[in-house]
Amino acid sequence: MANSPDQRRALIEATYACIAKWGPRRTSLEDAAKAAGVSRATLYRYFPGGRDELFEAVVAFEYDRFFERLLQAVQGAKTLETVMEQGLAYAHRAIVEHEVLHLVLSTEPELLESTFAQKGVTTRTLIGEFLLPYLELHELREGVRPADAADYLARMVLSYMGAAGRWDLSDPAQVRVLVRDELLGGIAA
Repeated sequence: MANSPDQRRALIEATYACIAKWGPRRTSLEDAAKAAGVSRATLYRYFPGGRDELFEAVVAFEYDRFFERLLQAVQGAKTLETVMEQGLAYAHRAIVEHEVLHLVLSTEPELLESTFAQKGVTTRTLIGEFLLPYLELHELREGVRPADAADYLARMVLSYMGAAGRWDLSDPAQVRVLVRDELLGGIAA
């Protein structure tokens, strides 16, 4: 019997629900299989590496969903400043409010490390590619290439998403100053 993408997704979503309910340490493969309405054998057919592989798939799935939602949050932005302000504010709020993320960080942060290591460069590239058309329309300092500015901004956005430092990203006025003065200040004309 061939593996079904829908069944795989159902297993991931059921495991996510278990982690949300009990935390990663108390979620077993039996819990995940039961929540998905399948046997352990079926679970192992999709995730032969067992718990580690399944949990990594859950983290990767949620990582992708986060960035899909982030893209939706900035979809209507017309300017570089607006896309960055809306994106940083959304990302901050989503991370602060993500209960499962905080459960994993407090109990098994190593679950996140491999996903971030695998997806980090790709994510930075995708963010840079998303920002590039905005930068091509934006007046940049002499000698600043749009592609270099896109990579810089993508790195900075990811950095601030993870640790806002002295900035209160829940305050629109501070986000505006961060974006316009700090992030764009070094590249904009």
